[in-house]
Amino acid sequence: MTGRESGCVVPADPLNAVTGLSKKGAGSRSWILMDSSGQETVLDVDKYEIMHRVQIHARDLRILDPLLSYPSTILGRERAIVLNLEHIKAIITADEVLLRDPLDDNVVPIVEDLRRRLKQVNVNRDENGDGNLLVQHDVETAEEDDSPFEFRALEVALEAICSYLSARTIELETAVYPALDMLTSKISSRNLDRVRKLKSQMTRLTARVQKVRDELEQLLDDDDDMADLYLSRKLAGASPLSGSGAASWFLASPTIGSKISRASRASIATVRGDEDDVEELEMLLEAYFMQIDGTFNKLTTLREYTDNTEDYINIQLDNHRNQLIQLELFLSSGTVCLSIYSLVAGIFGMNIPYTWNDNHGFMFKWVVIFTGGFCALLFMLIISYARHKGLVGS
Repeated sequence: MTGRESGCVVPADPLNAVTGLSKKGAGSRSWILMDSSGQETVLDVDKYEIMHRVQIHARDLRILDPLLSYPSTILGRERAIVLNLEHIKAIITADEVLLRDPLDDNVVPIVEDLRRRLKQVNVNRDENGDGNLLVQHDVETAEEDDSPFEFRALEVALEAICSYLSARTIELETAVYPALDMLTSKISSRNLDRVRKLKSQMTRLTARVQKVRDELEQLLDDDDDMADLYLSRKLAGASPLSGSGAASWFLASPTIGSKISRASRASIATVRGDEDDVEELEMLLEAYFMQIDGTFNKLTTLREYTDNTEDYINIQLDNHRNQLIQLELFLSSGTVCLSIYSLVAGIFGMNIPYTWNDNHGFMFKWVVIFTGGFCALLFMLIISYARHKGLVGS
């Protein structure tokens, strides 16, 4: 390919298209283009060149800006699918896919998977011989690797994001369960801080998973939105030919037959009046919706376990608090009784002349015994009353 108006286009070696990029090319303008034949091209162009190439608006391209925070979104446009799923930022057309930031550690496996699947499909097609015969054979037998290019690229992105979020969930599970068990056995500031950090991570991950899940659910609930993702079908519908003539033209065209196989059947279905048939895409989205829903359920279970552990910890703390209150009640009751004993001792210890105990030496021991017994009886009465009212345990 040759250079364009506002950027440079660099042909890429399929073996090192990603790893051979320089750090300068890994900026926000770095893209990798992969077409339906498996050819790869590294692009370093501005947004206007991308908009002109795939014919989308600036507001759609803004969704893919890594400097802006947009939730996970799958948008169907006239000639492209705008895909923003976490770190996966791509534009899919009927015969090519543009993937942003191919040097990102999370994007490199997606590029490799997409390259592998496209090469595998092309090898299968080459083994089957002539393209026209293959198209006719596909119309009759509906082979597995026959889905339109945009669906194959979309499937790679959905599989990657579902696997990524599932892996993050498993990592979180392996960290949260031991931390909660440790907190249950020993409540300490260190364990509490560790659980707090893990709970924050779980909240953020749950929001990310839920957004992807809600986006897939919204697509599944709206047939019109799913129909917008049939790019090959829309291209066929835009053809000047119509009726059976269009169908036979698609079957006989070597150009179309060499590029798309299942897409040609989708085109024929459009001409024949099956524009509303979204069963193939619905099955694709439903499979990954079930996978992301399973991940969401794992996080929900983890959140419930965390909440239950917090409730258990709060019950333990309340129990300790009640025990402290009971101890405080015992100490306060004992203090009151000793205060009475001290009051009597203080009265008799005053330097006041009195004659009522003259020649009555036995009065000292009886005052001590009576006062001590009275204080002990008062203490028992207070504790019995508290137990009767349920203030202390029996």
